[in-house]
Amino acid sequence: MKGKYKFLLLALLIAFASCSFTSKKFEDPDKDKLLIQLITYLLDQGHFEPKDINDDFSEDVFEKYLNNVDQFKRFFYASDIEEFEAYKLKIDDQIKAYDVSFFNLTHQRLLQRIAEAKTMYIEILEKPFDFSKKEEYVADYENLTYATNKREMKERWRQQLKFSTIANYDEILSQQEAEADSADKAIKKKKSLKEIEAEARLATKESIDVLYDYIEDRRRNDWFSVYINAIVEGFDPHTFYFAPEDKERFDRDISGKFEGIGARLQKKVDGIMVNEIISGGPAWRADELEVGDQILKVKQEDEEEAVNVVGMRLDDAIKFIKGPKGTVVTLTLKKVDGTVKDISITRDVVELEETYAKSSIVEKEGKTFGIINLPKFYISFEDYNERNAASDIKREILRLKEEGVEGLVMDLRNNGGGSLQTVVDIAGLFIEDGPVVQVKTTGEAKEVLSDKDKSIVWDGPLVILVNELSASASEILAAAMQDYKRGIVIGSKQTYGKGTVQTVMDLNRMVKNNTKGDMGALKFTTQKFYRINGGSTQLEGVKSDVVVPDRYSYINIGEKDQDNPLAWDKIDAADYEVWGNYFDYDTTISKSKARMAANEQLKLIDANAQWVKKIRDRESYSLNYDAYKKEMEINEEEAKRFAKLSEYQTDLTFTSLPYEMKLMDKDSVLKEKRNRWHKALAKDVYVEEAINVLHDLKMTYAIKNKVANSVKN
Repeated sequence: MKGKYKFLLLALLIAFASCSFTSKKFEDPDKDKLLIQLITYLLDQGHFEPKDINDDFSEDVFEKYLNNVDQFKRFFYASDIEEFEAYKLKIDDQIKAYDVSFFNLTHQRLLQRIAEAKTMYIEILEKPFDFSKKEEYVADYENLTYATNKREMKERWRQQLKFSTIANYDEILSQQEAEADSADKAIKKKKSLKEIEAEARLATKESIDVLYDYIEDRRRNDWFSVYINAIVEGFDPHTFYFAPEDKERFDRDISGKFEGIGARLQKKVDGIMVNEIISGGPAWRADELEVGDQILKVKQEDEEEAVNVVGMRLDDAIKFIKGPKGTVVTLTLKKVDGTVKDISITRDVVELEETYAKSSIVEKEGKTFGIINLPKFYISFEDYNERNAASDIKREILRLKEEGVEGLVMDLRNNGGGSLQTVVDIAGLFIEDGPVVQVKTTGEAKEVLSDKDKSIVWDGPLVILVNELSASASEILAAAMQDYKRGIVIGSKQTYGKGTVQTVMDLNRMVKNNTKGDMGALKFTTQKFYRINGGSTQLEGVKSDVVVPDRYSYINIGEKDQDNPLAWDKIDAADYEVWGNYFDYDTTISKSKARMAANEQLKLIDANAQWVKKIRDRESYSLNYDAYKKEMEINEEEAKRFAKLSEYQTDLTFTSLPYEMKLMDKDSVLKEKRNRWHKALAKDVYVEEAINVLHDLKMTYAIKNKVANSVKN
């Protein structure tokens, strides 16, 4: 952390120095040019690995920007792209000259094409679709070429609109069939197929009308932010420009409280993907939304029609999903298993209490173990003595020791990281002293962050649970325990692979006597961290000692799957000694691998993961209703064979610690949270294996300790 604070101070000094002796440099009267000036200067001076802004960079920005504004290729024509290509290798020169000619041309043309497309889709949706016709809709947008004329563009829109309508058609028809089988079947008049088609088409139109209203409401600044991010994301996937409105939201989010559904979202080509459920929030309480779900539509409680968010900018979609406490939002989801489902969530104030560490006593065959779940490495930067992950973990370990636990599981699954300092302090709870992580800033000597406290809070058997979503600080802790041979890492083939540190800089600090309005902020990568053995966790992550499949095994969600990630590299190892206790890790790992290979639940999980991958990668869909319906039925039938995944039950018993039991007597919400957690743990095959490993480690310790003592005697 010391290195990070040093850089922050340096960055602030750069900013204030800019105001004092280079103020003219940051006083361009044109706000767009000033913004490019500020960002390129800051990235050149402060980014961990500044890029050469050359023809290759120019081409990358060209492709990324056009894909971001028209990823479905339903606005621009081939002739537009041909005209734009005159700038393909000149954007780098324009960036250096603070010239926005390329953006101005493409933005004006985009507005023109959006208006033309609106006329087009209205005309298409005035006529019925023929669902008896045999034709396919191909959703491979990446390899789709641009339309060469209006006839071709209209046909493209027709297929996309028909694809949306056939889903509405199936939903309405299925609902009518379900009502026909119900007790009140005589009450409602049966609709004809013609009426159902018209209703489905109207639903498509109303949905896309709302989307278009939103697109037309976007200001030039919104589109310019897309262009700026096409530039800055060329440096690495974690460098990002926050427009003023985005910066306000960022500030609000890090305050730890907001109103919404309690889920973090990520933009994907075919929708908005859920990448985190905030424990204790509305989505968590509803228990229907899960990581990997894609949000297709959003409906407000006071509106009849849902808004289609496919193709919508993430920030725009979030505006529909978030809302005041007490209001209900209905989400149309494409579930991880490929099925489509509507769920309703009542929005509430989302507090991040459940991001704090929590622990439970685990009992198996008369033996007692402990499990600590850490969703995030939290810290108060204003006052480290306030509640933080390290002090909470230490307190939970001491409480578990009072209960006589014989082994400990640290669950870091889905933990996206956080404070570097808390990682060092938490690692120090398990080792006597020594290095934990190495940090490198461009142009500076490496800094080794070490635990200097010789006390050990937990010296017993230790297992670290990880998955593909364990990132950054989680990877540091897992790597340190692995390098010291202090604990066994169980989980995915590798963790996320984020080995970088970011800083957020308020751009307004760099402008003297700012009269241009809020300039926003820039988040950019300033450092890389390395394992104590010298290897980076960047891209490669941490490879588990025992690899177990999960539903994300075949989905590309890691750092290596992002655009422009920084490369893996290696530096000199730090000076450290492996754990000298009597645990036989090699034998324990071999026994665990044998159990995993024979575990039927894990075999089914792996089969499900492969099926999920197949469903998500599908790019061709029938627009013939009979074929479409048959495909849906096959999909639902295949999904049924994985239903027993949720029926799995371990023989483990989970109990809250005594101090929490007292709190639960007065707090029914806390009681429900813990009951939910314990119920999930009791079905968790990964936790089950972690406990088996702890048991094996304990046995090897006892045997080797006995042998060692007999040798001494």
